[in-house]
Amino acid sequence: MKTWLVLISMIFSQLTFADGNAGKQKASTCAACHGPEGISPNNLWPNLAGQKDQYILEQLKAFRDGTRVNAMMSPVAKMLQEQDMKDLADYFSQLKGSN
Repeated sequence: MKTWLVLISMIFSQLTFADGNAGKQKASTCAACHGPEGISPNNLWPNLAGQKDQYILEQLKAFRDGTRVNAMMSPVAKMLQEQDMKDLADYFSQLKGSN
C-alpha cells in the first residue's frame, strides 16, 4: 500500500511539473513584450507576473473572442488553444510580481 502511495505521489508531482514547464515554454513568445519573467520593460504593456491566473485566462479569451481588441494581442490570442491559455495563466500567476 505504501509503495502505491509513493508511486501515485511521484506521478502527480511530474504532472504538475509538466504543466508549469509547458507554460514556461509557451511564455517565451510573450517575453518580447511582457519580459522574460513577466515584468514588462515598457509602460505600454502590462506586467503579467503575479497576476491572478483567472484574470489572465479571461483576458486571453477576450482577445481571442474579440470582446477585447488589441492590434498585437488579438492575433496572438487567436492562435492559442484553451490549454495554452491555461498553461500561460498558471505560469505567469506563479511568478513574483514587481510590487
